[in-house]
Amino acid sequence: MYCFGGYGAYNSLPVESYYLNLTSIFRATIMNQLEFCHSFPAIRGIQASRPCYIAMCPMRIIPTLFKFDEEEVPPELRAQRTINKSRIPEITSYLLDNPTDYTFSSLTASVNAIVNFKPLSDTGAGQNMGTLFIPMDAQILINDGQHRRAAIEQALKENSELGYDNISVLFFIDEALGRSQQMFADLNKHAVRPSDSISTLYDFRDSLSDLARFLSKEVDVFSRMTEMEKSSISNRSSKLFTLSSIKNASKALLRKGSKDLITEDDKLIAAHFWTEVTQNMPDWINAKNKDIVTHELREQYIHAHGVMLQAMGNIGADLLSNFESNWIERLTQLSKIDWSRQNKDWEGRALVHGRVSKARTNVLLTGNYIKQHLNIPLNDIEEKLEKELH
Repeated sequence: MYCFGGYGAYNSLPVESYYLNLTSIFRATIMNQLEFCHSFPAIRGIQASRPCYIAMCPMRIIPTLFKFDEEEVPPELRAQRTINKSRIPEITSYLLDNPTDYTFSSLTASVNAIVNFKPLSDTGAGQNMGTLFIPMDAQILINDGQHRRAAIEQALKENSELGYDNISVLFFIDEALGRSQQMFADLNKHAVRPSDSISTLYDFRDSLSDLARFLSKEVDVFSRMTEMEKSSISNRSSKLFTLSSIKNASKALLRKGSKDLITEDDKLIAAHFWTEVTQNMPDWINAKNKDIVTHELREQYIHAHGVMLQAMGNIGADLLSNFESNWIERLTQLSKIDWSRQNKDWEGRALVHGRVSKARTNVLLTGNYIKQHLNIPLNDIEEKLEKELH
């Protein structure tokens, strides 16, 4: 039996040999195509009338798959900002410290080549699910996620097992550098960093955040008067404190770093301190009991602002370490301080041109004034600031 005519040398071959040769040629063609392509399980979609693809990529290939524009290239010829290397160790530590409990959002990348998408089927849901083939010589630039990419590279050097995990990547087909630059601008234009308060509320890895949440429940005035989501209080809010200000003030109180462990004893000490402070702040109690309108309290008094809470955290650290036997008694002098904005002594301390300031220098100078009323000596830095003020 012979094959179809018109195929040169093949027309004299048996049918079996003909199909064997065709199969070999077909396999070789497919293998050559695949040999020079990256392939990923992917879903196809459309954005702004352009196809895009979301794929799951093994983390081990991320460092070699994605390029980053060299720093020495001028900004107008790059598609990204230069990488901030100081951010990488923190993200790397997050990965290494939580290998079974981390969360990474998708990378966004642009591909400057023709890609091939092989759907599972020609119709139905399967037509947008399949395999994405990207030529190996294609340039793939990250439009969003360059710091995550660098952190993954560093983390893999210390824990290669992370390489078997996956990260989702959203691929766009890039038409030119200008398109990539516009993508970068668009992706970052509307990005909003979450407030410190809501980050504190939702962060269950951070022991200082855990402390703040504990205090917001255990200290009576905090439990009634704390803004849990925002890091600033609106003019008409019924709240007096923010969760982030409680966290930062308590961090100063316990003299703890961001990575330090907060013990149960630390929590109880902080709760005891803030409860005692509250007992000597009648306006706080009146606000809690709704005997005073909270927004009027903020308009007229210094002690209704974060600068005072932060200053008290600093003062509390000195009280607990240097006046262990009578720190509670010293706090009774708080009720005798004139907290009114009309008190000219606050200008240059808690106030700058009549406006409340939470700058570090203002926090220290506010603390100086409180310390003087509590009969607590100033340290060298505080003494220097006091002399500069006068």
